[in-house]
Amino acid sequence: MATKQAKAPAEGGAAGGKSKLKLIILGVVALLLAIGLSVGATWFFLSRGDKAAEPAKEEASAAPTRQPAIYQDMAPAFVVNFNQNGRQRYMQVSVALMARDQAQLDALKVHMPVLRNKLVMLFSGQSFENLITPVGKEMLRQQATATVQELAKQETGAMTVEQVLFTNFVLQ
Repeated sequence: MATKQAKAPAEGGAAGGKSKLKLIILGVVALLLAIGLSVGATWFFLSRGDKAAEPAKEEASAAPTRQPAIYQDMAPAFVVNFNQNGRQRYMQVSVALMARDQAQLDALKVHMPVLRNKLVMLFSGQSFENLITPVGKEMLRQQATATVQELAKQETGAMTVEQVLFTNFVLQ
């Protein structure tokens, strides 16, 4: 009887070992299947995204490209004075014009004295309190851009200048 009891646990242990081995094999197969599905789904969605991007690339190449920017410095720098609470204040501003067409910029150069006059009048009409803030400087730059674009449209018939840029700005 002792031999029968000794064999019984040995058979149960072998059966338990086979089931653990099957469980490990099933786990590995399930893991490999999950990895394969993940890689396949990723490949499917990425390859589908590339096909959708191709028409956008074709449309972008068909659209006209912007010409490179051309910068024209306005020399000498603008120096204007204004009064603030009975005190004389000065402002020095170096200005550059940004355009895309050299021929239109050359046509605007003919009218440079009028352009400089309009900018001097604009700069001298500012208040010191507004100009010491970054927002005030940006507002002045936008006003200068609008003034230059208005003159360019009036004199040359085209909006020659895209932006007016301040390359140096000193308040005293």
